[in-house]
Amino acid sequence: MTMRTHRCGELATADVGRAVALCGWVDRRREHGEHLAFVDLRDHTGIVQCVVDGAHDLRAEYVVRITGTVRRRPEGTANPGLATGEVEVGDCRVEVLAPADPPPFALGGHAGPDVDEGLRLRHRYLDLRRPGMQAHLRLRAAVSLALRASAAAQGFVEVETPLLVASTPEGARDFVVPSRLAPGSFYALPQSPQLFKQLLMVAGVDRYVQLARCLRDEDLRADRQFEFTQLDLEASFVTPEEVMACVDELVAAAVAAAGHPVPGPPLRLTWDEAQDRYGTDKPDLRFGMALEDLGPTFATTGFRAFAGAEAIRGLRLAGGAAISRARLDRLTDAARRAGAGGLVWVRVGPGGELDSPVAKFLEERERAGLVAALGAGPGDLLLVVAGARAVANAALGSLRLELGRPAVGEGGLAFAWVRDFPLFEGLAADGTPVPAHHPFTMPHPEDLDRLEADPLAVRSAAYDLVLNGWELGSGSIRIHRPDLQRRIFALLGLADEVVQARFGFLLDAFRYGAPPHGGFALGLDRLVALLAGQENIREVIAFPKTQSGADPLTGAPAPLEAAQLAELGLRVAAPAPAPGPG
Repeated sequence: MTMRTHRCGELATADVGRAVALCGWVDRRREHGEHLAFVDLRDHTGIVQCVVDGAHDLRAEYVVRITGTVRRRPEGTANPGLATGEVEVGDCRVEVLAPADPPPFALGGHAGPDVDEGLRLRHRYLDLRRPGMQAHLRLRAAVSLALRASAAAQGFVEVETPLLVASTPEGARDFVVPSRLAPGSFYALPQSPQLFKQLLMVAGVDRYVQLARCLRDEDLRADRQFEFTQLDLEASFVTPEEVMACVDELVAAAVAAAGHPVPGPPLRLTWDEAQDRYGTDKPDLRFGMALEDLGPTFATTGFRAFAGAEAIRGLRLAGGAAISRARLDRLTDAARRAGAGGLVWVRVGPGGELDSPVAKFLEERERAGLVAALGAGPGDLLLVVAGARAVANAALGSLRLELGRPAVGEGGLAFAWVRDFPLFEGLAADGTPVPAHHPFTMPHPEDLDRLEADPLAVRSAAYDLVLNGWELGSGSIRIHRPDLQRRIFALLGLADEVVQARFGFLLDAFRYGAPPHGGFALGLDRLVALLAGQENIREVIAFPKTQSGADPLTGAPAPLEAAQLAELGLRVAAPAPAPGPG
């Protein structure tokens, strides 16, 4: 005998007259007379009304099996807000499979407003029972399946890589695991499968893919967890355009599986273009308000705040002239927090006149040029920042987001590729350059002769995919020649013995014929969150950590017992004493 013949949300008028067996949780029980009750039965597919005759002690979240016959609801009692609202199950027999204590928050179709996240995570098994969280888990499964199917159709081979590896620098702190068999030595949990997927290219796999678990000990935020999943891929004999084309197919499959319209090809931007137009390397393209270069307009200005500035950037907020002076002051403070020396604001009046504290310092041609350069009209607000290029872009870019960015889940899906990143993001205290990505990224072929002479001017063969202002993933063409890889390591100040100890196995592999190769890593958690209209990836991860890195459900992290520490050859140091006064 089967436990159930149908799921709750599947019943419809076509099932009228059919004997059914249903299993699920009691969502709600409503008394109707002395011996009649309406029981709303819930499972992950939805809710169906069951008419129960006789006395039954059924409470919310009891697990029950109900058998009966599907029938139309009486005239005038249909519920158009329910998928099963035209039918009910009558002649019911009820079997209680498991009683339940009252849950700490509502779970079913009548769940109330938002519940405290700490309470939700402490009882995550209940939180996941809620319809919204069920939808997120199933969306994640559908997206994962679509990504795998698309990768297979493109000739990628799924290969698993190790979870216990040697510690190698990849931009964040490693989580480490002590070795019981080699006291004093440690494994690291992988920040990514980077080195292993490059070895798979040397091995002739040609096209590798994996839904890989990665771990990084870094500060948590809305789009970051210690543990995360990425669709990791690598391919041999490819150009950046070919890698991006593969990823475009993968993402289109995921978007379709999530039920969204598949957008056209993503906009392609260089890193310089993204910075100058949007003030960031992960631009949100769901709205306009691009930054404009006002340098030509004020090339010979006598206005002290603009004269001699490396960059002068402006943006237009349509209809923004109505913004209050108090908010303009707050925007000025925000620009200063972003590093700018200040913010110039200009209101365009009904007749085209300019209202601004600085208007009297500008020549007529400069005022006209400002309006023309920003395409301004009556009722608009113009914002201008001058200073170092990076600072002006960043400050105005942050104001652009504050003033125009749609909420998560609104404005559609706007993908963009950003490429030609700097190979290095700056200099360390010892003067050595700091890699912007990882040290295995191929320098731009046109910039190889600048590596030692001007490393901060060197571009990389790297590319990021951005969605609605979130970085979905990064990739690059990799270094496949040991001489160039050693050259990069030397530039980073790594001694030969250090290179050999950390990366000798990779460099040795390159000696045996490494094909040119490149790849990409797509953040599954971030992609699913955006497709689900969520602003925090914890909403699409079954068992996440809090922002402090704790797991309220299991109590992790927790101390180890003395016997466990002894077996691993470890001893916990006493906490450092607090600093004294003065």
